[in-house]
Order: sequence, then structure tokens, then C-alpha cells
Amino acid sequence: MICPKCATPVAATALECPRCGIVFAKYQRREVRQPGEIDALPAEHRPSRAVGDHLRNVTRFTRAALLVGLIVWTLQFAGAPMGIAATDSVLHLPNLVFHEAGHVLFAPFGRFMQVLGGSLLQCALPLALAIAFVKQSNPFGAVVCVWWAGENLLDLAPYIADARALKLVLLGGRTGAEVQGHDWEYLLATLGWMRFDRAIGFGAHLAGLLMMTAALVWGAVYLVKNPRESQNGSVE
Repeated sequence: MICPKCATPVAATALECPRCGIVFAKYQRREVRQPGEIDALPAEHRPSRAVGDHLRNVTRFTRAALLVGLIVWTLQFAGAPMGIAATDSVLHLPNLVFHEAGHVLFAPFGRFMQVLGGSLLQCALPLALAIAFVKQSNPFGAVVCVWWAGENLLDLAPYIADARALKLVLLGGRTGAEVQGHDWEYLLATLGWMRFDRAIGFGAHLAGLLMMTAALVWGAVYLVKNPRESQNGSVE
């Protein structure tokens, strides 16, 4: 059968949806029950509307506060020179973990993909999470992940722009010149694009800011248009 909430195909004997977690029996009772039937239930079995409204209000306020925080953070990124705000951000080290993991993940696909894999996973992971949130009917979670993907582009921009200069301090505490290059020096040299390092770096920086801004606009529109937002992001 098909889940009535997220349209996922599930086994006919399933008690709940493996994707969105809806319990089919509860959903059917809620759909069949008429408004007057709720009032006819014993008081101890009536659903608490006050509790439900309170949870929705808390969820909405929390997401609005998070959105405001991301707006302020984005303005700080936009107002700082390329690379300074991103590399000094609290997100830089978590981003670096995924970057290094990308090198390991793409190692079986050759030297070029192994080197590119660090930057690739760093940006692709937030986008993959955004898609997962959309499939789970949680657009606001996707908003945050798209914003994070844009921030990762800001994090990579100075790395790309440093391909010729090799002045950026790397993970080991030394510059690219001291360790005979880094990822983007190798990638751009291999592609023959070394002379475009600054242009590509600034392009990544601009693309990151645009992606972050688009995510914030999406989030604001979603919260305004969906005042009765539940905890999982769906509209009730």
C-alpha cells in the first residue's frame, strides 16, 4: 500500500511507515473520527489541543530564532574578506572532518578523484541531507542543510584561490609552499586552469553567499506560509 502522508510504498502488513514514521492505525482513526466524536470521548482520552498548540508554537519559535541567527551569521560572512570569516568559523573544523573523509571515500577512483573527493564530499553531504529532509516532508531541515552547503563553498573559496600563491596554512600547520602544494594546486594544474585560481575562488565565494541567501529566503517564506507547523516540519 501507499503511505497516506509521504506516499512511500510499504508492505500491506506494516504498522507504520519506515520513512516518515506515521502509525497507520492512528492516522485512520484520526481521519475517520468526526469532530463531534472527539467531544463524546471520556475526558482522559481526549487529545490535548493545548499541548499540541504549545508544541507547535515552541517549534515555530525555535525555527524562527534559528533562521534569525543564520541571517546574522550570513551577514557576518558577507561583510568579511573572502576566507577570514569561514576559516575562523566554528563550522570550519566539522567541515574539515568531512573533507578528509572524502579523500578516503574517493581513493578507489584514482588520484584525481581522491584529491577532488575532499571538496566534493564537503559540499555534497549537506545537499544529500537536504534531499533526505525534503523526502521526509521536513522542508525547514532542508533549508538549514542548503545553507550549510553554501557555507562550505565559502570555506573552500580561499583554498581554491590559493592554488598559485600557496600561502594558506594547511592542516599540519604549514603552508602549501612548504609542503609542495595542496589539493587545489594539484587539481587546477592537472586541468590546466591554474591561471583562473582567483576567479574560481571568488566564484565559489559568491555562489556560496547566493546559496545561503536563497536558503534563508526559502526558510522565511516557509515559516510565513505554514503557521500551523508541526515538529517534523509538516503542516497540520
